[in-house]
Amino acid sequence: MVGASYGGMLASWFRLKYPHVALGALASSAPILYFNDITPQNGYYSIVTKDFREASESCYETIRESWSEIDRVASEPNGLQLNNAYELKYYSEAGYTMAAQFDNPPSYPVTMICSGIDGAPEGSDVLSRIFAGVIAVRGNISCYRINAAGFSIQTVGDTNSPDLSVETVEGWAWQRCSEMVMSIGRGENDTMFPPAPFDLTTFIHYCTTSYGISPRPHWVTTYYGGHDIELILSRFGSNIIFSNGLRDPYSIGGVLKNISQTTVAIPTINGSHCLDIVPAKSTDPERLVMQRKAEVYIIESWISQYNADLHAMKK
Repeated sequence: MVGASYGGMLASWFRLKYPHVALGALASSAPILYFNDITPQNGYYSIVTKDFREASESCYETIRESWSEIDRVASEPNGLQLNNAYELKYYSEAGYTMAAQFDNPPSYPVTMICSGIDGAPEGSDVLSRIFAGVIAVRGNISCYRINAAGFSIQTVGDTNSPDLSVETVEGWAWQRCSEMVMSIGRGENDTMFPPAPFDLTTFIHYCTTSYGISPRPHWVTTYYGGHDIELILSRFGSNIIFSNGLRDPYSIGGVLKNISQTTVAIPTINGSHCLDIVPAKSTDPERLVMQRKAEVYIIESWISQYNADLHAMKK
């Protein structure tokens, strides 16, 4: 079984549930521990913040300052040509999180955004610097296409970063409301974003209003497990690779260390979301090439061992 993100979670769970069907699983960027408060709420946004702060301290500070500046300008007559400040803050937040999640080579959108922000003309105000970051990653155009996930993160001339479809975004929103209840939020001054704590009551209201379904926040850990994961996987798991790029915000909810000889973790410091299973390109960095080779080597060893065991049994 091979899967990425939600598919990666399914791949690992399928191997655990049906070891007689699946010989092994490669679970890429699978946040199987982001349920029932096993992972801190602010984990996702903390990684996004870390990515931007590592790229540029001044860029990080500018983004932190921008939220209150948006509110200030929006409060002025004709300050923002939007219905309200929430729209701009929502799409800006989505743009930053998607840039961090899919900070893929060769464009590296986090670096591009920060280069634009830091490279704005001297004396530029906060929002002018923020807009310079948008121009850097999307180009200087009269109208920026916005999808359900926020600003498209495909950079100029780049086809390696995903442009999430409405079907993908809406499908995942429905899935989160039904089974995949991830308590992702953030507190006061613990990230570069304004506070937005996860509140289950509010989330239930959103799901029932939007989709007519009531979330099951304990279903994943009841059906698949998650608590005491090291003990469970060491006793009952085998032949699973958990691969995570540590620049991916979802990596905070992944398995990041080896559990046993056959349940292993392959974390990459500069990796992003699901990057190891996208088609290889000539521009791929050496670390990514070596990661894929390591995964193939491990999978081949599982197959060889299974065939050897099967042959021995038939003697």
